[in-house]
Amino acid sequence: MTGFLLRRLLLAVPTLLGVTVVVFATVALVPGDPVAAFLGPGAPPEARAELTARLGLDRPLPVQYLSWLRHALTGDLGTSIADQRPVGRLLLPAIGQTLTLTAAAFLLVLVGGVLLGALGALRPRGPLGRLSGAASTLAVSAPQYSVALVLIAVVAVRLRWLPAGGTHDVFGDGGAADLARHLVLPAVAAALVPLGLTARVFRAALGTVLAGDLADGLRARGLSRAAVLRHCVHNASPALLAIGGLQLAYLLEGVVFVETLFAWPGLGRLLYDALAARDLPLVQGGVLVVATAFVGVNLLVDTAHAAIDPRTRT
Repeated sequence: MTGFLLRRLLLAVPTLLGVTVVVFATVALVPGDPVAAFLGPGAPPEARAELTARLGLDRPLPVQYLSWLRHALTGDLGTSIADQRPVGRLLLPAIGQTLTLTAAAFLLVLVGGVLLGALGALRPRGPLGRLSGAASTLAVSAPQYSVALVLIAVVAVRLRWLPAGGTHDVFGDGGAADLARHLVLPAVAAALVPLGLTARVFRAALGTVLAGDLADGLRARGLSRAAVLRHCVHNASPALLAIGGLQLAYLLEGVVFVETLFAWPGLGRLLYDALAARDLPLVQGGVLVVATAFVGVNLLVDTAHAAIDPRTRT
């Protein structure tokens, strides 16, 4: 297991280095002029030249990248052009809000995906199994953006059951209950597609185990139905772990639309505003954090998979 972890860590280093190259190059090549976005199109040439030199934009791209990478390795992601504050200080509260939304959505994904998948595997030809399959297919097929708009229009605006955006009411107490009310709609919108995918994968994995020799052998030994199901769920857990890790990474990257629509002050909304303002240091720092989290989640999933199934350690 130690050797497996060392190999995975060594592989993660060039992966992260490649991520920094892609992040920097992609953001640097985005159309638009950050100097003009900050100073305005009518700024005098002297002011433009001074800001360009201060931001290091007058140097070749490879030199800019090496300077940015050197500072990033020490935790310095630069200074926001629009806000004139350190990028790290702006990212930290946004990361906390994104993790809160991601955790709530991921809980819905796991609970809903396992329940729907188990129902479909246990009763594949019954009404519950057919309903489970239809629900998972509908969840996968529903566009996240459209679902979010429908939730806002129906649940928040028409029925007024839940708030349409933000994290707390203006005149609320700002407590956990207030936060939970604001969290429901964005978490449901973010979780719908991953929930459907998780349910379909877990249904297939659990159904294969239930129809295999392991389940027949356990039944022949006289084990109860609950005990047989418990052993089969354990054998199907690697597939659940794999799809769960992928969906967690998807949620970390894919909540940008949800955060924007629901005015959730997370990393996705911060990056959206930074792109609109051409705030390159903030965009680069935010995308780097998301990409690093994606690599880290995959590393954790591989490690957990190896702990469950020793055959994957080779």
